[in-house]
Amino acid sequence: MSFPSPLRRSRRRRLTTALAFISALGLTAVATPAQASVPPPPSGWRLVWSDDFDGPAGALPSSANWQIDTGHGYPGGPANWGTGEVQRYTADPANISLDGAGNLRITALRSASGEWTSGRIETRRADFKPAEGGVLRIEARIQMPDVSGEQALGYWPAFWALGSPYRGNYWNWPSIGEFDIMENVNGINSVWGVLHCGTNPGGPCGETDGIGASRPCPGTPCQAGMHTYRFEWDRSVTPEQLRWYVDDQHFHTVTEDRVGADAWAAMTDHGGYFLLLNLAMGGGFPDGVAGRATPTPQTVPGRSMVVDYVAVYQR
Repeated sequence: MSFPSPLRRSRRRRLTTALAFISALGLTAVATPAQASVPPPPSGWRLVWSDDFDGPAGALPSSANWQIDTGHGYPGGPANWGTGEVQRYTADPANISLDGAGNLRITALRSASGEWTSGRIETRRADFKPAEGGVLRIEARIQMPDVSGEQALGYWPAFWALGSPYRGNYWNWPSIGEFDIMENVNGINSVWGVLHCGTNPGGPCGETDGIGASRPCPGTPCQAGMHTYRFEWDRSVTPEQLRWYVDDQHFHTVTEDRVGADAWAAMTDHGGYFLLLNLAMGGGFPDGVAGRATPTPQTVPGRSMVVDYVAVYQR
């Protein structure tokens, strides 16, 4: 007979505590395996920033690493975060908190009055960019909300990056750049990777849609298990490249010459990017894919975007 290691026993105790916490909130619990820590840097890379969301169940994400966005938009910025999403973001642990098993859970809830609430965080650091001649690698291990079909209409989980000049301005999008590393809508088994740049509407990135590509998650559906979503900004090649991956499978590339020197410079010559994790409800993207307004009365609340870790590497 074998016995679990102290680490495995500790993870099991934390998972039990986490599930009890989630049950107390009346949410739908999905037992999701978590890693013990952020993976070591791949060969040739060095880790420059990370968060493994380790901590007690019910705790907010680290205030040293993240700031929590609340309300329906930045003060002085576009309404509904500029996307038409309907939820109100909060700092309530019911919407955004650690689960005690090494994960961050962002949960969309609907009140008795019909109001949707959810969570959104962004890194305090806003200087993520590759050194000249180097490569930046941003990745996260995420399970999308475990819901599909009519019950999923309006769910819009995302892991993305915005150019640092957006902070304090809020009206210079998309020229400052946006890298959507992982987007998903309406419980579809697909990951979208999108670049936003230039001017809106139109411009070199074809706004407001941007330059995007999508593919199903390898093996397990996006909603049924963890997958690793990765973005690379490569300044070691000419022309420079932006690349998107899911579980190490490359599915999208945008090169500097595709958008032109002016648009590329506007989104890359500033101080860098900050990272965001959020779970929106409704808005232009899910509505457009569904062909109608979302969420609907059939959309179920209480499903979570589960994040195991976020890491940034340089090479």
